[in-house]
Amino acid sequence: MADCLFCTKSSSLIAEVLGVCADCIRAGRQEVLDHIRRVHRTTRALSGLPEEPPEDEGGLPCRLCVNGCVIGEGRRGYCGVRVNSDGRLCEGGNLTWYYDALPTNCVAGWFCPATTGCGYPRYALKEDGEWGYRNLAVFYNGCSFDCLFCQNWQWKKGVFEKHHIRSEELASCVDERTTCICFFGGDPTPQIPHALKTCEIAQRIKKLPVLRICWETNGSMDKALCVKMMETALRTGGIVKFDLKAYSEALHIALTGVTNRRTLENFLRAGELLERRKEPPPLTASTLLVPGYVDAEEVEAIARFMADIDPTIPYSLLAFYPAHHLKDLPPTSRKHAERCKDVALAQGLKRVNVGNTHLLGDYYD
Repeated sequence: MADCLFCTKSSSLIAEVLGVCADCIRAGRQEVLDHIRRVHRTTRALSGLPEEPPEDEGGLPCRLCVNGCVIGEGRRGYCGVRVNSDGRLCEGGNLTWYYDALPTNCVAGWFCPATTGCGYPRYALKEDGEWGYRNLAVFYNGCSFDCLFCQNWQWKKGVFEKHHIRSEELASCVDERTTCICFFGGDPTPQIPHALKTCEIAQRIKKLPVLRICWETNGSMDKALCVKMMETALRTGGIVKFDLKAYSEALHIALTGVTNRRTLENFLRAGELLERRKEPPPLTASTLLVPGYVDAEEVEAIARFMADIDPTIPYSLLAFYPAHHLKDLPPTSRKHAERCKDVALAQGLKRVNVGNTHLLGDYYD
């Protein structure tokens, strides 16, 4: 049980690291926002990453994401991977990769071609799932956000390790059993030029008629890069998955350290391209149901936003598991997930799914 620092509320759903309830955060008082920014500076200092997006005098501007870092010689951007070395910003390739057997447990698995055969024969090799084939899973270290609940927080160590892979080398990993590439992380945003170059090469040398390009991202990239990312998915039968972590900007900053304005703008921009391909769905969104913070009010607002763009966009509600700096919160309850699903459907969305159901608990409302 924790007490909110800014009201009389006491609850087991107030994260110790934040020390403030969702209602006080959403109210947006300056004292609360100042407190939240101090929290993120403190937690980031533990990992050795810049506490805030740098604005170094005489530094090189990085325009890949919403943070707009200006990076001095020998310094890192907020993401951890954009480094100013001898007057140049690194080009990317700080990653690990592996083959993931298909059908995989992707967030979009409940409608993607690899699992369902949707789009056969243009975008899928088989009508009933691509058993025996595999996905080239590319995990980019670095991230433009600072999520307190990050499930893949190990990227914060990876940014300091030197294991860069050139686009040509990564593309050559596409073999006679590879039918899709998925870029995730961390987040691909800080290294998206590297990913796009990899896509171009891989499409030229692919061994099979199908090679879908998929993305899992927080959507904070430069607007023009968002369009390029979406276009690669549209051409190849792939899917772009946006993590819409919260709708309230204040709550989004509390959970991720960064505004969600660019993310929402880019999702809207991606939605404008949906007429180019309806099936398989090229755009989807997911929201992690963080107990005490990402509640039905947030899901309702996100679902309304999505339905206004296109009510057929698939929406996944994901069960939270205690991780990183939010280990003191419980897993998402079944009742919480069901309530959020009902709310999303009530806003007009046609396809809503609850994922990670094996993590759902039943011990709190």
